Amino acid sequence: MLQRISPADHFRMGLAFALTSALCFGLSGPFAKSLMVAGWSPTAAVTARLFGGAVVMAVVATAVNPSWLGEARAHARTIVLYGLFPIAGAQLCFYNGVKHLSVGVALLLEYTAPVLVVAWLWARTRRRPGTRTLAGVAMAIIGITVVLDVFHGASINAIGVAWGLGAAVCAASYFMMSDISDTTAAGTPLSPITLAAGGLWVGAAGVGLLGLTGVMPLTVTADDVLLAGATLPPAVAVAALAILSTAVAYTLGIVGVALLKPGFASLLGLSEVLFAVLWAWLLVGEALSTTQVIGGAVVLAGLALARPGDRRGEPPAGTGAATEARGPQTSAKLAARSG
Repeated sequence: MLQRISPADHFRMGLAFALTSALCFGLSGPFAKSLMVAGWSPTAAVTARLFGGAVVMAVVATAVNPSWLGEARAHARTIVLYGLFPIAGAQLCFYNGVKHLSVGVALLLEYTAPVLVVAWLWARTRRRPGTRTLAGVAMAIIGITVVLDVFHGASINAIGVAWGLGAAVCAASYFMMSDISDTTAAGTPLSPITLAAGGLWVGAAGVGLLGLTGVMPLTVTADDVLLAGATLPPAVAVAALAILSTAVAYTLGIVGVALLKPGFASLLGLSEVLFAVLWAWLLVGEALSTTQVIGGAVVLAGLALARPGDRRGEPPAGTGAATEARGPQTSAKLAARSG
């Protein structure tokens, strides 16, 4: 699939995939919140989301590529790690962080992931990011703190901070491990659909096991949910979580990262917060403040600033430097790195 996209279209197509993925990921908050208000525990909402998404992706993968299970077996290590860290780990750490921190602080900690990605690439390739990239990262992070209104009624707890940083590491691993543009095993390339389908099954099994063993509470109710002023059965919220916020979001996100490279893709991931705030306003009535709108503009300005810097900071395609920069990422993924 990725090989069919010409190099000239990589940025345009990658941008479209990444932003659409962030738009779909941003829907997860309002839909999950509607379930939790109706009495679902966070673990139950996440488990339903992942299992539903896994079923949808299995059907899609079978229709598109009947041999996807064989491809998944060839890449078993990568898929297991993807399911445990970027998928299950990120959500587990975030929800545990929310137990000890305000939601804004927990989100801010998770969304330091772009800083971790840029630092990791810098350390592995020994190529300093461009000044614009670094300035764009700083600007986007500042904008996120404004959007989340972190310093208004925020609560800080050491255990919560540890969980929040764990979520950041897992989120960073999502961007690094989603770069499958040159990943092969036994001569078999890894497709985005196979990675998403296999990873979701692993993640669903991991989170579900935590609930079934009592490590985390697993509570489900049949009460209706309230979305956009309408009373709906909980199956609607679960279906939206499974299809849009999981199956579609992960598949498009993997393609976007592979086309854009992890550094800039991780910065675009910050747009998920903007979409989440917008969806929360539209679906569950959480009003947007003027300050949040200003913060969103700062985030977008940071992304615009980082893009030219990221582009100049990348070694030219086909050069030895490019191979050197790409090699550590791939070897790290296949060697089971977590962030």
